[in-house]
Amino acid sequence: LFNFEDGLPKLPVPPLQQTLDMYLKCMGHLIPEEQFKKTKVVVEKFGAPGGMGEFLQKKLLERSEHTANWVYDYWLEDMYLSNRLALPVNSSPVMVFPKQNFRSQSDSLRFAAHLISGILEYKSLIDGRALPVDYARGQLAGTPLCMDQYNKVFTSYRLPGPKMDTLVAQKSTVMPEREHIIVACKNQFFVLDVVINFRRLNEKDLYTQLERIKKMSDIEEERLPPIGLLTSDGRTQWAEARSVLIKDSTNRDSLDMIERCLCLVCLDEPSGTEQTDTNRALLMLHGGGTDKNGGNRWYDKPMQFVIGADGCCGVVCEHSPFEGIVLVQCTEYLLRYIRNVDCFSHRRGSPSKLVRAASMSELPAPRRLRWKCSPDIQTFLMASADKLQRLVKNLDMNVSKFTGYGKEFIKKQKMSPDAYVQVALQLTFYRCHGRLVPTYESASIRRFQEGRVDNIRSSTPEALAFVKAMGNSSKITDVEKIELLWTAIKAQTNYTILAITGMAIDNHLLGLREIAKELKLEKPELFSDTTYATSIHFILSTSQVPTIEEMFCCYGPVVPNGYGACYNPQMDHIIFCVSSFRDSAETSSDLFKLLFNLCEYHILHFKVCKVMYFFMYLYIYSKSLF
Repeated sequence: LFNFEDGLPKLPVPPLQQTLDMYLKCMGHLIPEEQFKKTKVVVEKFGAPGGMGEFLQKKLLERSEHTANWVYDYWLEDMYLSNRLALPVNSSPVMVFPKQNFRSQSDSLRFAAHLISGILEYKSLIDGRALPVDYARGQLAGTPLCMDQYNKVFTSYRLPGPKMDTLVAQKSTVMPEREHIIVACKNQFFVLDVVINFRRLNEKDLYTQLERIKKMSDIEEERLPPIGLLTSDGRTQWAEARSVLIKDSTNRDSLDMIERCLCLVCLDEPSGTEQTDTNRALLMLHGGGTDKNGGNRWYDKPMQFVIGADGCCGVVCEHSPFEGIVLVQCTEYLLRYIRNVDCFSHRRGSPSKLVRAASMSELPAPRRLRWKCSPDIQTFLMASADKLQRLVKNLDMNVSKFTGYGKEFIKKQKMSPDAYVQVALQLTFYRCHGRLVPTYESASIRRFQEGRVDNIRSSTPEALAFVKAMGNSSKITDVEKIELLWTAIKAQTNYTILAITGMAIDNHLLGLREIAKELKLEKPELFSDTTYATSIHFILSTSQVPTIEEMFCCYGPVVPNGYGACYNPQMDHIIFCVSSFRDSAETSSDLFKLLFNLCEYHILHFKVCKVMYFFMYLYIYSKSLF
């Protein structure tokens, strides 16, 4: 697994002038001309010989020599730990499993037992350094990727702080002591020991313990306030509440058990809503609020596996320790594991009959975590509950399957499916809003030591030329539009290569900004310029999260007036998840999804369609929605 890690190259520091030139190219068509002229002067001053830019570049190069990855700490703090927004919706992505058909409580608990067994098996592969190495696909196919993120899947915890959170990592060892997970049920938290005396509980044992937990959760007189709601609040508010909680030793002990657990398994009550893809996505993102399962969570833990009695299942991911591909690899392993166990069970009888199960008297009973709630904590809980309800009402989510074609058809046109979808997203946004905006698409830099991601800036000048041409049916021929499409896709592909080879601009600019702060220098004018603030306000935040198993990823917008757009290209269809906030007058998830589907179908078919009629339809429909 990790034997090759030391042989991975370090992340390079891009040439300063290359980054500054690319910065101007990326922003020139997105801001007013007068503003751009001022920014160009600022950039030239920053990059002048002997200027501030050269000094900071030199310091970054020195930092690169003495660290495994010069941007990792800066990036982690900027992207996650210094962000004060609540984790649900704003930060934590979710993976939505296929709907399960549970006929009874026994079915859902059996599924949970299979899942926990799979989690323990996967963790043993990580601890034993037995996971196969990930390799890059696409442009740099075959390049080995850094596997360090897998070490953090079951050993990390995001500790809230008043100004900045801390990513706490426990040392992963091969079962030296009792290991436990936390089971959330009816807003209560229970400790389930899964490794006792170096023996891993089998699935019959796990099922027995889960049954016990369900019975314990039904005892109304022992139910405690839904403390998990505190973790759904803004990070500063949760840090303040936690500082009050830990004044009591009972609360300190309970927090310690949660913070040291492998993961959470959340046994949710039926939501009472139709189990559409969109509704299941919403339930994963925020639990449905306080009147459903919103308190049945602990958002600081990286992996929360949700198993709803109504078949709504998935994973909520605290994103700071690892990227989406790690989440995908883990969850796909678990779904295959559950499927194989079920197949084995049907052929040979229940697997629990094949392994001696401990009797109930031999198994230590699961332990309910206790909380002492002062009046101050009750006040915090009421405020957290109110904010979560507002977040639930505000989130506008739309999940759909585009069935016109999938990545196989796009590849036959000799186009990159990812570049194609990104250009379609730009066309969609332009049709919705009449302009392009800074766009974020995550690009893995795991081919470098401790690599996480950089940003592919998809709103290129070439994309703008194409989307403008698509609305100009009278003056531009279809042949010219096809040429502009190819040019836009080529520009997108070229920027992707820059990003995955460590040559994109966002991490570099972040490093220059942060090292100036670290050296206690006056903030360079480049970073106080209005254009820079615009450049990092990502109204369109996108990510490709492809899967083999039948599931999909989604997340919320990263800015109040923005969209979150996650897509999963399959062979003959594309799963598309778009989110926005209802209180923004600028956005509409339904309109964006509709126009995306129509634009995507139309891009490769405008030779046989009348462009004028197509865009007349889009215009009329958008007017009716707004």
